[in-house]
Amino acid sequence: MRVKEIVIAIGPWEISLDRKQKFVNSCLEKGLQIKEVADVSSWIKGSMEKVKIQNIKIEDLLGREPISIDINKISTGLIGKRILVTGAAGSIGSEIARKILLFNPGKLILLDQAESALYDFHNELLATFGMIDVEVIIGNVSDQNRMRRIFENHRPEIVFHASAYKHVPLMEEHPYEAVKTNIGGTKVMADLSIEFQVKKFVMISTDKAVNPTNVMGASKRICEIYIQSLSQLKGMKTQFVTTRFGNVLGSNGSVVPLFKNQIDKGGPVTITHKEITRYFMTISEACQLVLEAGFMGNGSEIYVFDMGSPVRIYDLAEKMIYLSGLIPHKDIKIVVTGLRPGEKLYEELLSSKENCKPTHNEKITIAKVRQYDHYEATSKIIDMLKNLSFETDEMIVARMKDMVKEFVSQNSKYEILDEKVEEMDYNKLVN
Repeated sequence: MRVKEIVIAIGPWEISLDRKQKFVNSCLEKGLQIKEVADVSSWIKGSMEKVKIQNIKIEDLLGREPISIDINKISTGLIGKRILVTGAAGSIGSEIARKILLFNPGKLILLDQAESALYDFHNELLATFGMIDVEVIIGNVSDQNRMRRIFENHRPEIVFHASAYKHVPLMEEHPYEAVKTNIGGTKVMADLSIEFQVKKFVMISTDKAVNPTNVMGASKRICEIYIQSLSQLKGMKTQFVTTRFGNVLGSNGSVVPLFKNQIDKGGPVTITHKEITRYFMTISEACQLVLEAGFMGNGSEIYVFDMGSPVRIYDLAEKMIYLSGLIPHKDIKIVVTGLRPGEKLYEELLSSKENCKPTHNEKITIAKVRQYDHYEATSKIIDMLKNLSFETDEMIVARMKDMVKEFVSQNSKYEILDEKVEEMDYNKLVN
C-alpha cells in the first residue's frame, strides 16, 4: 500500500508496553515514520478537533510496564513527617519531592545550592499543590555550620540525600569538588542526622560506584562505605539506606535531552563509542522505587534496582532520529567522538564480590556487600577532607584509590596512579 507513516491510536490500556515497543521497532526497521495520538479518550467524547498527533517519546521504547509499589508502607512512613530532601532542584530530588507531597507530609524542606532552579521548582509546586507547608532553603551540604542550623530549626525526621555532583568528565577534572561535595556533604548530612535523631536517612547512589573507573563513581562508593559503616555502630538508631540505580531518562544533562537538542539543531548527534551501553529507567520509576526501598528493612542495606536490559547508545541515537521523522546517516549524521576520561563501555550494578537477595518487590534486590570498619573508614575520610585544600588532584585521587581498592582509572590521566600504588607504599605517595 506504499504506506509511509503510521499513527498509533490505541489507548495504553489496550496494548502492552512490550507489544507497543516491538511494533514501533518493526516500523522503524522498515523506515516508516511513526506517531501516536496524545489522548485517545477525547475521541470517545466526540472531541475529534482536540486530538493531537505527536511523535512517540523515546521513553516509550526504553520504559517498562508500570511498577507495583507498596503504597501503604510508603504512606505510613511519610504521612505527617518532617522530611528534608537535598539536591531538591535536581531531576531526582525534585521528583522525590513531588511524590512525597502526594502522601501528605507534615513539612517538606527543599535544600539545594542552585538558586534559580530551586526558585522555579518551588513555584511549580505552588501552582500544582496550592498552599502547602514547604520550606525552600539555599545552601551547600558540605557547609557544616549552615546545615546544623537547618537541622536545629526544622528537626527533620526523614532525610532523602540526593545532592551530588554526577557528571563523570567534570569530576575527573575537578576531584576536589567531588570529594568536598559528594563525600564531605554526605558525611555532614549523615553525622547531623545521627546527632538530631533522624529516623531514616536514604542516600541516592549510582551504578558507577561499582568497580569505579572514574572519580565520580569512586566518590559515591566512598559515600556508600561511610553510610554502611555508620549502620554497624552499636546502638545506632538512625536507619541508613542506600539506593543504587543506573541512568535516568530525561534527567538534567543526560544523553536523551542532549540527543534531542542535537537533532533539533540538525545534528550531528555525538556518541563517545559505537559499542557503549547503559542501563536506563524513567525518573518516575526510579523515584517510586527510592520511596519504597526507603521503608524496607532496618537500615544498612544497599538496594539495587532492576534496570532491565542495557541499551546500546548508538541504537538509541538512531531510534531518536527516526522518531523525529528523519533518517539517520542521511538527514542527521552520527559522529563517534571517543571515550571521555573515566568513561566505561559497560556499566555494572553489582561488583563481582557482591551477591543479591530478593525483596517482596521483584524490581528491588539487596546487595550483600563487604563490611567496612567504621573507625578506619571515618579516619581515612577525615584525613582526605582535612588535606583537601593542600593536595594536588593526583594526591586526592590517590587517597580515593587507597580507600576503594577496586577503583582502577580508565582513559584517564590518573591511570599512572594505579601503577604507582602497586610499586610504592601509599603513605609515601601522598606525603
